[in-house]
Amino acid sequence: MKCTHWGATLAGGFLAAGQVMAGDLFLWQTNSLTYLYGKNFAINPSIQQTVTFEHADKWKYGDNFLFVDRIFYNGKPDRNKGPHTYYGEFSPRLSFGKILDRKLEFGPIKDVLLAMTYEYGEGDSEAYLIGPGFDLAVPGFNYFTLNFYRRHTEGPRPGTGAWQITPSFSYTIPMGRSNVLIDGYMDWVVDNDQNSRGTYHANLHLNPQVKYDLGKALNVGEKQLYVGFEYSYWKNKYGIENSSRLDTNQNTASALVKFHF
Repeated sequence: MKCTHWGATLAGGFLAAGQVMAGDLFLWQTNSLTYLYGKNFAINPSIQQTVTFEHADKWKYGDNFLFVDRIFYNGKPDRNKGPHTYYGEFSPRLSFGKILDRKLEFGPIKDVLLAMTYEYGEGDSEAYLIGPGFDLAVPGFNYFTLNFYRRHTEGPRPGTGAWQITPSFSYTIPMGRSNVLIDGYMDWVVDNDQNSRGTYHANLHLNPQVKYDLGKALNVGEKQLYVGFEYSYWKNKYGIENSSRLDTNQNTASALVKFHF
């Protein structure tokens, strides 16, 4: 991996988070493992099983989110990545309100942050994202965030300079003896980027999860064991334009089991 100012910024955020945790300024954290099984994926082999590790935390001056997917292809291997692959993202945010010790609240905006994301995986998939982020007060939601990113891809592949809008959300619906949790995100790359290697097309990825709190229903622990499904709609997946020769519009759902620890 090449060392860039984007990478240095992300590394600095990660180091600062570690130092703050050591200084007893760490507020909370949650970790989880998820198993997914789904069919009808686009571009890659149609049937996939995925094991995902997720970590989220909040500290005095911001928050962090990390996930790593281990993806297994069923039936046939991917022609570029073989029978399995991996992909992950690390997304630290720094709160200007907390750093400046001021309330940066106006209208629905609860806080203004510097949002960053590092995307990594097998093959040519490394990218750095940076831009403004906002915590929003949306009635009924557990949380609602909105980040605006400028993308920077490693190497000569297209994608550098494209803008991405990423809202994420969480909403709880009481149901009988338990709850249904609906959470997820949307990545919307709003413009094309072109160079000598080709064109990275505007694309939209909507990825919510709908989960029933089975642990609460069975009286074995609230917010620990969930079952449900993950829905994935991705127009122009990977920034590849949909055409009659190659269908790059993904529309599928995967069965889900998720355990928090």
